[in-house]
Amino acid sequence: MSLVVVGRVAASLALGSVLLVGCARFDDSASSPFTPEPTLRGANIDPKKPSQPPTSTTRPSGPCIDPDPAVVATCLDTTGGLVTLADGALVAERRTGRILKVAPEQPPVEIARLDVDGSGDGGLSDIALSPTYREDGLMYAYITTGSDNRVVRIAEGGSPKDVLTGIPKGATGNHGAIEFAAPDQMLVLTGDAGNPGAAASAGSLAGKLLRVNSPVPGRTPAPEIAVSGIGTAGDVCRDGKDSIWITDRTPAEDRLQRLGGDGVVTTVWTWPDRPGVAGCAAATDGVAISLTRAKAVAIASADPNTHAVTAAPSLVAQDRYGQLGGAAVGADGTIWVTTVNKTDGQPGPFDDRVVRIPPPQAGGGGPD
Repeated sequence: MSLVVVGRVAASLALGSVLLVGCARFDDSASSPFTPEPTLRGANIDPKKPSQPPTSTTRPSGPCIDPDPAVVATCLDTTGGLVTLADGALVAERRTGRILKVAPEQPPVEIARLDVDGSGDGGLSDIALSPTYREDGLMYAYITTGSDNRVVRIAEGGSPKDVLTGIPKGATGNHGAIEFAAPDQMLVLTGDAGNPGAAASAGSLAGKLLRVNSPVPGRTPAPEIAVSGIGTAGDVCRDGKDSIWITDRTPAEDRLQRLGGDGVVTTVWTWPDRPGVAGCAAATDGVAISLTRAKAVAIASADPNTHAVTAAPSLVAQDRYGQLGGAAVGADGTIWVTTVNKTDGQPGPFDDRVVRIPPPQAGGGGPD
């Protein structure tokens, strides 16, 4: 059965192309993450090719040039999260701490580099842009340091400033994610640091979805716990209405959970076969989820009124690009994903990569 995700999705933002290597330098022409967003339905995308093909008719050959026109960037180190832009995307390299701007037919450009501990599953897990990015040019990042996991803010030409520190660090379970739920509220998804007991404890920041109000370095109030019991954190994404979606992995199953506007959290789908749920991009009636072990994008359709997922998510681009990590939706309606094939030591010649994947069309299947 073909399933279609429609509705409003994560932000599409513009970033200037003049950037300084080694420090963030941002263009204030970007739009807010809370402006109207593209939808996946009706994008008129040929499922056999990306909706915006490369400008050249023949792909060049050579090192780090993937012949697949859907591939935007190649030869990256192990990736973390990504944020789509009007003309490309920002992607995090988890182990190196680099933030790169990538765009079709252009080499990646380093715009910032953070000092991180990239051992295990730690490092630079996720990035987000300020809701008032047009005015302030600020970025936020979830990182692992030598002593903890934390959220930092990056200003143009400045050093990272701590926003939220003291998130427990472990040998595993350090991955986290960030998303803005409102202009003055950040959501922070934390892993359990390898300790399920800490995830269940109200006295620990590990294994939680946290609400961080007015996230300002040096003045951020104590976070509020919105959801407890998170295992290995996947991602957090919002659908533009009243739903916050969470992916995580537990020893028994992988999960997709929903936090409603009423504060109630429900588990809407589970995967006992544990395909490795990772990044997510949400719409008003469904979610696109990157799968690591299953090497695909899962499209989970949800009832727009009850938010229930009653049919098994369909798989898109399975076994085409290997293990997938981050997920976001581009301005043209395509699903942008990152690969994490270097994680298991078995990368292909062009890994790791950023790829654009057309969503399923209404009444039709996904890519062949």
